[in-house]
Order: sequence, then structure tokens, then C-alpha cells
Amino acid sequence: MTNNLLPLGEPISSDRQPPRRDVFTVTELTVQIRNQLESNYPFIWIEGELSNSRHWKPTGHFYFTLKDGDAQIRGVMFRGSVKSLPFTPEDGAHVVVRGRLSVYEAKGEYQVVAEHMEPHGVGTRQLAFDQLRRRLEEDGLCDEARKKNLPILPRKIGIVTSIEGAALRDVMTVLARRFHSSHVVISPTRVQGEGASQQITKALKAIVSIPSIDVVILTRGGGSVEDLWAFNDEALARTIAEIPIPVISAIGHETDYTISDFVADHRAPTPSAAAEIVVAKYTEFTEHITLLNDRLQAATNRHFERLQTTVNNVQNRPGLTAFSTRLALTARRVDDASYRLTMQTRNAVSSLRQQLHARALRLEALDLGQQLPRIRVRLDAMNKGLSRAISTIGIEHRRQIERVVARLESLSPLGVLARGFSVCWNDARTRVVRKSTEVKVGDTVRVKLHDGELRCNVTEAKQE
Repeated sequence: MTNNLLPLGEPISSDRQPPRRDVFTVTELTVQIRNQLESNYPFIWIEGELSNSRHWKPTGHFYFTLKDGDAQIRGVMFRGSVKSLPFTPEDGAHVVVRGRLSVYEAKGEYQVVAEHMEPHGVGTRQLAFDQLRRRLEEDGLCDEARKKNLPILPRKIGIVTSIEGAALRDVMTVLARRFHSSHVVISPTRVQGEGASQQITKALKAIVSIPSIDVVILTRGGGSVEDLWAFNDEALARTIAEIPIPVISAIGHETDYTISDFVADHRAPTPSAAAEIVVAKYTEFTEHITLLNDRLQAATNRHFERLQTTVNNVQNRPGLTAFSTRLALTARRVDDASYRLTMQTRNAVSSLRQQLHARALRLEALDLGQQLPRIRVRLDAMNKGLSRAISTIGIEHRRQIERVVARLESLSPLGVLARGFSVCWNDARTRVVRKSTEVKVGDTVRVKLHDGELRCNVTEAKQE
């Protein structure tokens, strides 16, 4: 072992130099560490849980911390990469990040500069779908209370879809079969691929600007999740919720659900079902007219049957058998009148049926929204005329009833009271006082008059 110590008291030679030391500034050391990290880890995948997430609005950058049970690392994603994210990163989300390691020199912290981020264990599209739906529900756009009712008789039906797809053919086939006089306006658009959602939104706004559009069908045929993804756009969803006319969403098949389905006023499982929903109100209206016609005819027949029964009862009365000749003549006149009235009524009903049929045909060819008030007025006038014709026959019977009623009223206790008589009750109104011996001085009685009632105290009771 070499002894480098000098003897005690021996002076140190001025020619001997101290060992050379490499001294770094903080900046130099940080730069070298950064260069080492960036060269050794140009790209890296890191899995962890997000925390301390925040979007810096002035720059559009996204800052976060990625951690697991034992360690953590800070991270940043610059604005250009943030725009391409299909979902919104939130605290607590388990994600996988691709990026490069670097050092933030101002704080001497190493961090990951993320270029890509995706959820761990959950599809990116599904997470984006769930987040968007939750935001729209929080804004009230999925509430049933804000959704609009469909029109009964749409004057113009708008369709937003691709003119090359099977969905348009399905809708037009149903409308031609169920509502062939419908007026259809088509706003063509792409329904899948990049930029399709923007085109769909533009086509939807264009068709709403057309006057007299009463309902819009937003539709396309079935496909994969990627094919239908254009209908999961937030701008499109908010446009659907904001337009003032009802929108029916018919995207894909019955098992397919998109964001458009949740914000639309009505959802149809298929394009054909959407067309069926539109014409359902029209079918209900025509069936209601037919039902009213059947009820009117049935009521008329029942009334004539009652009249015929009355005539037969009069003919069969024992007291009138001696007047067979007169009764025969009277019966013949009644039969003739009944036959004429029956024929007139049948002709009137037949005429009404023909008119109703003609108007039903005109309803299909014309704008029913403008024609219905006039049709309703005419039907009311015809109904009143038929009622007057029926009431004429029953006038005599009503007069007989009125005479019987008059006799009954003359015998009514109320009629007796009207002639100046009264009825005396005890105070509890449980029995009628007929004799003066039934009360005594000081009792309270109630006297019923024709108009009103008196409550009296007995001061004297005489027996006559």
C-alpha cells in the first residue's frame, strides 16, 4: 500500500496539482439526462390510471398523471394529439398511452409526452359513445318530455339518407302502398365514412328550411359499428334536438342503437318501420271516418226498427179490431209513409256513403289539412238534415208523451203544493205531522211550501 502522506513538517510542493473535477450546471445535467431518456426511449407504451387530469384551455394541451399502486409519472398531450382523441380522458380511467420520455427542464421532472391514448379493457368507440350519451342526458336532450308528437296527416315528408342505399327504397315502398298521395322531399347525403356526420348535419338543416315539411325520417340501412358511427356525432345529435319539427331516427337494424336514436323524437327499428310510423296516424284517421259512418247507419236502423215496432203494437190493440177497414187504410198509409221514409233514408245514407267515399278519395289526392274543416261542416249539415227527417215521424209520439206527462204533473205532490197547500214535518224531518195532537206547544216543525221551507215554533195546538 502506497503511503501518500508527507512527513510531518515537510512543505507541500507547489508543482503538485489537485485531482480534476467535472462540474455540471443544473441545466447541463438536466439536458444530458433528457437526451439520454429521449434516445433510449424514443417510443414507449405505458399503462396506468389517470389522475390530476386537466385541459389547459388557452393552449388546448392536456396535462395528467399516470399512476399505478407504487409509482407515478407526469404526462402531457399537446393540442394536435388531443383533437384526434375519440373520447374524453377523465380521472380514474385506466388507459394505455403511447409516447416518448422527456424531461421538463423548468422543474427537473421526467414525463411522458403522449401522442396516443386509448382505454384499457374497453373499446375506444364504446367509451366515446357512453360519454357522449351521458353528456346529452345531463343536458336534457334525451328526455321524453321535450320530444315532439308526430302529425296526423303530414303534408310533406322529408327523408335524409343516401339515394343509393336500400333504406330509401324500403321507405318509398311503404309510403307508396299505405299513403300513395304523400309528398316526399329527399335530402341526399353520405351516410358513412370520413366527414359523413358533417354532411348529414348539413342535409338535415337543408330539409328543415323547406316550407311545410311536417316530419323528417333520418335513415340508413344496417352495417357494422364503423359504418354507423357517423350517427354518433355530437353536433348531429344537438342539431336533431334543436330543429322545430319531429324527427324519426331509423338507423340500421332493430338491434343497432346510435346517439341519433336517443335524441330523436321517435326511434324506428328499421327504415320500413319508420315509414309505417309516419302513415299510422293517416290510417287511424281514415278508419275513424269509416267507424263514424257505420255508427250513423246502425243508429238509423235501430231508430226505424223502434218506429216499426210501435206501429205494429198500435195495429194489434184489441180495442181497434172492430175498425179493421179504417185500420187497414191507416196501416197502408203508415206503410207507405214508412216505405217512403225508409227509401228516403236509405237513399240519404247511400248518398252520404257515396259522398263520404268521394271525399275519402279526395282526401288522398288533396291537402287534407285544408280540406278537413269544410268536409266536417258538410257532414254536420247532412247529419242535421237526417236528424230533422227522423224527428218528424216521432212528433206525434212525443206529443202523446207530453200529454201523459202533463197529467202526471197535475197529480204530483209538487203540483198540489203549487196550488197553495203545504206539508208539515217534525223538526228532524222523519215523519209528516197530520194531526195537531202529534205536536205540543213549544215544538219546532218544518213546513214545506211550493217554493221553500219554513221552520216554525208551535205556540198553540187546536183539534177540530
